[in-house]
Amino acid sequence: MLIYLLAFVGGVFTILSPCILPVLPFVFAHADRPFRRAGLPLLLGMALTFSLVATAAAYGGHWVVRLNQGGRYVAMFVFLILGLTLLFPEFAEALTRPLVRAGSRLQGAPTTETSASKAFLLGISTGLLWAPCAGPILGLILTGAAIQGPGARSSFLLLSYALGAATSLGIALFAGKKVFSTMKHSLRFDIWIRRALGAAVIIGVVAIALGWDTNLLAKFSFVNTAPAEEHLIHALGAPNLAPANAGAAEPVLPDEGPTPELSGAVAWLNSPPLTREQLRGKVVVIDFWTYSCINCLRALPYVAGWAAKYKDAGLVVIGVHTPEFAFEKQRSNVEQAVRDLKITYPVAIDSNYKIWQAFNNEYWPAHYFIDGKGRIRHHHFGEGEYDESERIIQELLKENGAKSLADGTINVTANGAEAAPDLQDTRSPETYIGYKRAEHFASAQLFAQDARMAYTPQPRLTLNQWALGGSWKVGPESAVLDTAPGKIVFRFHARDLHLVLGPTKNGKPIRFKVALDGTAPGDDHGSDTDAAGAGTVQGHRLYQLIRQKGAVEDRTFEIEFLDPGVQAFAFTFG
Repeated sequence: MLIYLLAFVGGVFTILSPCILPVLPFVFAHADRPFRRAGLPLLLGMALTFSLVATAAAYGGHWVVRLNQGGRYVAMFVFLILGLTLLFPEFAEALTRPLVRAGSRLQGAPTTETSASKAFLLGISTGLLWAPCAGPILGLILTGAAIQGPGARSSFLLLSYALGAATSLGIALFAGKKVFSTMKHSLRFDIWIRRALGAAVIIGVVAIALGWDTNLLAKFSFVNTAPAEEHLIHALGAPNLAPANAGAAEPVLPDEGPTPELSGAVAWLNSPPLTREQLRGKVVVIDFWTYSCINCLRALPYVAGWAAKYKDAGLVVIGVHTPEFAFEKQRSNVEQAVRDLKITYPVAIDSNYKIWQAFNNEYWPAHYFIDGKGRIRHHHFGEGEYDESERIIQELLKENGAKSLADGTINVTANGAEAAPDLQDTRSPETYIGYKRAEHFASAQLFAQDARMAYTPQPRLTLNQWALGGSWKVGPESAVLDTAPGKIVFRFHARDLHLVLGPTKNGKPIRFKVALDGTAPGDDHGSDTDAAGAGTVQGHRLYQLIRQKGAVEDRTFEIEFLDPGVQAFAFTFG
């Protein structure tokens, strides 16, 4: 029963998410109506839709995401109409007149049935908007559903989550009813209250349509629900949703289709160009990576270990380098990274995304496991599950006739950015500095896109806020320091802090100095800084600036650049 309680409480938490804020004005607009005819159908429609969307997401794959996105557009249209009806009572009367007449003919009680049906329909719209706002607990449930496959347990867990979300919505409904009633009795401004709520609903629709519900509104949200949910998961023991014998079971390796062509690479390193025909008869692991990606770097020791351990047994590892940032498209940069990382297996430089698109890939890192007949038999996205991945390699090699494979799995010990992260105590997300994907920016000035601007950090940053100081030119994927000195400040919670940096085209080294809570990092310095916090940017790559040795807590990081021309791209943590 504990896992069902966890799912229910996680659902309750969703009302605190920033992207729920645009929905709440609509909820308050229904607060003064009879619960049986308005509130209850609304809650039932919301819970039912939420359950169906989440269940489909667990079992249906990528097409469901696109379907739900279409549903969001429908929901936004419904909410827009709702906002207009609140703003203009005459429009509401004209819009509902056909429904009233139809209800009179069919039921003989038009007001009750039409109101309940309309509330149920709007509850469905609420569920479509609510579903993408779920956090880590729903992710845990969906992961378990994906592992176990369709079943009653996963369905009831999703229903428990939906009921929790409906409960929080119901509380808001009742609270809004009291507020609404008080305002009506004291001010007698019913029509203006409704018009204000209508305007709020329309503003909410615009926020959702433009993506402000998860970016701008996050700055006004007083709660970050993800850490709260993660703490709850750990406090209740993080119940295991996978089957009890999952670890001991033999890998189940379905046929996921033929290997796409590898002909889209602009160049190959450590090998002449390879084709799928040449690889027939070999077991192949394809590793999609890019050299400034911290998740890719932490997976590299395992990929390299598999390549070395099973080379003589018939395994071929191919790294497909597909860039995230523009500087990663330059062949010389990739060549330097391959040398620095001591990668000896073949690397296809996929700067035009041809191989990425052939695999329909969407992730860094992504691993595809291919048997000796050229069929994809398994894939894994992201870090982790390395032992399982190695057991799959072993199974495919055995299928291919390999004998006397070494028992067990490799034991990896890595240093610097490649070392395993402390995910249990990481509460800061990857954060981009270019305006195209930037979030939680907290300088006193707004971004001046593609133009020079003098920035001043806010005096106090909250967790995961960051700010620029000095004269910077912010572009779509990076910020460039115009004149020195200049700094970046970030309030973070993680053991490790990394920053993707590079010099401008002239390549001149750029000196910098980092601080934690205003002082030199000392023993908490990263592999690219010393105890005094000093370091130098000498190429485009990921720099590890902080690795804390003691307890992890909220800290304020500051990096000051002593020379102009640095390019700053993204923070990552671990």
